[in-house]
Amino acid sequence: MHGVGTGSHLWRDVIAELRGERRCIAIDLPPHGGSDPRDDLSLPALAEAVEELCEHLGLTGIDLVGNDTGGAVCQLFAVRHRERLRTLTLTNCDVHTNTPPEPFRPTVELAAKGELAALVEVLLDQPELLAQTALGAGYERIDDPKAVVDAYLRPILSKPGGGQAFERLLAGIDAKDMIAIEPQLTVLTVPTLLVWGTGDPFFDVSWARWLRDTIPGVREIVEIEGGRLFFPEERAAELVPHLRRFWAQT
Repeated sequence: MHGVGTGSHLWRDVIAELRGERRCIAIDLPPHGGSDPRDDLSLPALAEAVEELCEHLGLTGIDLVGNDTGGAVCQLFAVRHRERLRTLTLTNCDVHTNTPPEPFRPTVELAAKGELAALVEVLLDQPELLAQTALGAGYERIDDPKAVVDAYLRPILSKPGGGQAFERLLAGIDAKDMIAIEPQLTVLTVPTLLVWGTGDPFFDVSWARWLRDTIPGVREIVEIEGGRLFFPEERAAELVPHLRRFWAQT
C-alpha cells in the first residue's frame, strides 16, 4: 500500500522481482491512480476500502506491506482485520502522533484551505518544480520529474473532482486515528518487519523504534542507510531480499 500523492506504481520494481514467486496486488487507494474518489477519505475509511477489496477477492494469509500514509492504513487494517494477515511489513510511514509529520503540515494546511489542488495542477505543465514540493522531498534524486508527475499526480487531477478529493484526504489525516489504536497495537502479534530509510525528512527512524517497542509481533528493524520516504521505489533491490528472508522465516 502506497501513501498520499503516489500510487500502486510505487511498487512496480518490487513486484517485478517477486511476481514469479508470489501473488502480488498493489492497491490504488482512493482517489489515487485508477481508483475513484469517495465521500469518506479518512484513514479508517481507507482501511475499510482495503477490507472491501480483500472480501471481494477472498484474500487471506496476506503478507501486507505499506509505505507512507499507506503504512498508517496498514496499521489500522491490521488491528481491525488481524485474521486476514500472515505478516506485516512497514516501511517509512505515519506512526502514532507523527500523523501527519511536522514537515508535511504546511501541505495539509493548504489542502484544508482548498488551495493545494491548484498548486499541484501547476506541476502538470512545470514538472521541474517537483523537487521543491513535499512529494519531491521523498526522493533521494529525481531523474525524470515528468514521469513522476504523470504516474502519480496526473491520474488524481484527471478525475472529476479528483483535486478536491485529494485535498479532503490530506485535510482529514489526523493523529487521533492512530493514537486511538495504540492499545490494539500493544497486543498485535502478527509477525512484523520494519524496513526504514534513515534519510527520510518526514519519518525518522525513531518511529520505527516506537513501533518495535509497541507491537509485540515486531521481529526486527532493518535500516536502509540514506533511504528516503520512497526508497521502495528508488531502491527496490534493497527491500526485496529482506521481504524474501522475512517471509521465508515466518
